Amino acid sequence: MARTIGTITTYNGDEHPYLRGHKLRVVAVLPRASAADFDPDRDGRVLRDDDEIERAGGVTAGDRIEVQPWLAREQRWSFVTSDPRAIDLACFRHLTKTH
Repeated sequence: MARTIGTITTYNGDEHPYLRGHKLRVVAVLPRASAADFDPDRDGRVLRDDDEIERAGGVTAGDRIEVQPWLAREQRWSFVTSDPRAIDLACFRHLTKTH
């Protein structure tokens, strides 16, 4: 399985317009978190390890991905994260074929 945590990508969606054009680093996967019936109290797992992600079946079109934007002016990753849909990240573009 390819590495997910630490992957550098870009955002292509409309849900988080402030992320467009920014370099982003994947820090976690939130399985099924973009599903309409998602309940964070019941289903709120956070996968922060590639082995955990593999055991869960890998990244799917229904997942959200926790990302950190690169702050070019400060030359560091932001402490603040966002959770776009997996299908809105360039590195998971291939998932839109199954969504």
